[in-house]
Amino acid sequence: MTGSEPRIGAVILAAGLGSRFGQAAKMLAPYAGRPMVRRAAEAALASRAGPVVAVLGAHAEAVRAALARLELRLVENPDPAAGLSTSLRLGLAALPPKTEAAVVLLGDMPRIWPAHIDALIAAYTEATPRPSAVVPVSDGRRGNPVLLDLARLGADLAALTGDHGAGPILKRRGDVLELPADPAVIFDVDTPEALGG
Repeated sequence: MTGSEPRIGAVILAAGLGSRFGQAAKMLAPYAGRPMVRRAAEAALASRAGPVVAVLGAHAEAVRAALARLELRLVENPDPAAGLSTSLRLGLAALPPKTEAAVVLLGDMPRIWPAHIDALIAAYTEATPRPSAVVPVSDGRRGNPVLLDLARLGADLAALTGDHGAGPILKRRGDVLELPADPAVIFDVDTPEALGG
């Protein structure tokens, strides 16, 4: 990044219980030969975003092992059952104080590549005025990852509770930039069957 570009970090949410996946640790399920969570981390690390924070929770030690030797800041959610909002807040709080925006990735979306993340960053940095968020859209559906402007959304994000990410906040705002994207942004893995999809 050049000095004139905004500071944009990344947060990987990988603390969920994955209850629909069964007893196995969903984040560790292999996709194209690597654990899903590692694929997400490698995509973030290869993008323009940085630093990269990963929020662990359920199966924390196994997920930590799957992320070994990657340049990540790991944060553990002591109560992942309290919902996605707790992990999001912890991850954002772990970014450096002058971070202006964050790309939030879900650990169970293994088809996301660095190019998806960089497209969000490019759209954000080139927009005038800057949007409160950049959201990828495929087939008429908003997907992930999303880029969040922390100054504009900070108070709303801090007030999040329960099993919600930023989606409900973004639905209420008129300054969200939608970015056309491929179907990878709406593909996630909730069940073992989806791994074959």
